[in-house]
Amino acid sequence: QLQLVESGGGLVQPGGSLRLSCTASESSLDTYNIGWFRQAPGKGREGVSCISASGGSTVYADSVKGRFTITRDNAKRTVWLQMNSLKPEDTAVYYCAAHYGVLVTSTMTNGYEYEYWGQGTQVTVSA
Repeated sequence: QLQLVESGGGLVQPGGSLRLSCTASESSLDTYNIGWFRQAPGKGREGVSCISASGGSTVYADSVKGRFTITRDNAKRTVWLQMNSLKPEDTAVYYCAAHYGVLVTSTMTNGYEYEYWGQGTQVTVSA
């Protein structure tokens, strides 16, 4: 099975930046769409961004569009989420997930269709 591991979370001040990484256990990452999702305490899981298997298509939640950027390098088995202009509202555990198939959505879901999930990395935005 595909295994995913997130890293790069931490404490950052409002307006700061973090870059999250999602690394895969096998070279077949290029057959999977990858999404980033987050969940804050007491709230449901929400979609943040996703990228197609080839990297040709990306989707962003309205709340992060213009601030976050998703990229991938399948040769490195890695997907990144660059987060700029961070706000306290961005505080959450961030998860990456993989879905085998064609990326057909133009808006983010809560990740119900994703088969493989990482363990998450904490992002805290606070002064």
